[in-house]
Amino acid sequence: MLNKLLQSIGIGSARVDTILFDRGCVPGGTVQGEVRIYGGRAPQDIESIYLSFMTDYEVEVDDCTSRCNVELAHVRLSDRFTVQAGQELTMPFNLMVPLCTPATLGKSRVWIRTGLDIKSAVDPQDHDALEVRPHPLVEAFIDSARRLGFRLHQVDSEKAGYRNAASGLPFVQEFEFKPVCGEFCGRLDELEAVFDLSESGARVMLQVDRRVRGLASFLSESMGLDESYTGFAYGAPDLAHLDDMLAQAVRRYC
Repeated sequence: MLNKLLQSIGIGSARVDTILFDRGCVPGGTVQGEVRIYGGRAPQDIESIYLSFMTDYEVEVDDCTSRCNVELAHVRLSDRFTVQAGQELTMPFNLMVPLCTPATLGKSRVWIRTGLDIKSAVDPQDHDALEVRPHPLVEAFIDSARRLGFRLHQVDSEKAGYRNAASGLPFVQEFEFKPVCGEFCGRLDELEAVFDLSESGARVMLQVDRRVRGLASFLSESMGLDESYTGFAYGAPDLAHLDDMLAQAVRRYC
């Protein structure tokens, strides 16, 4: 009876530890590893083992900034089973990284949360950080922007004013570029990009922030009218022409 009481509050209960074979990954790729379960002081019924892809994003309320956690995907690895006292079990996994997973650039973090679902007890959990590189189509856009004279200035995940229609998530990851040379230097303040990835390709939404020139432009900026929005879709067959596609999209607004 005492063991059951202690286990219900997590003392002497089963433990879980996830081992990632490689922390580096990309959206749409895979992450491999194994979950290790260590039995406690007495046998316990485990309802399931689950893995969740987690990230966080920035929320600003009344000039105060905080970060909120959000689950990107939830995977159940097992059905109900019993782990005996002192027993060690290993369960391998090979999971697809959700396409909506943000790159771990700037303040953005991504991790896998592993848990044992134990009825009437505190669920043991483990957290393992991932290093997520930009999707190849996003990486190609960053390279095109660089060739056009833009420098990647800042990346962060922020609360969206609407739920992302494609992913249903409450945030977007914004890539902010500054023109440092080339055609757009001196004509733009910045270029912001948000990507919507799918199996068929990518769609990029752009915010073009024009540089102030003269009184009329100053008044436009003060009224919030210096920002224009555009976007375009592209895929792997378009990469050879991506520089031109981006330049044409931006050129119309400066």
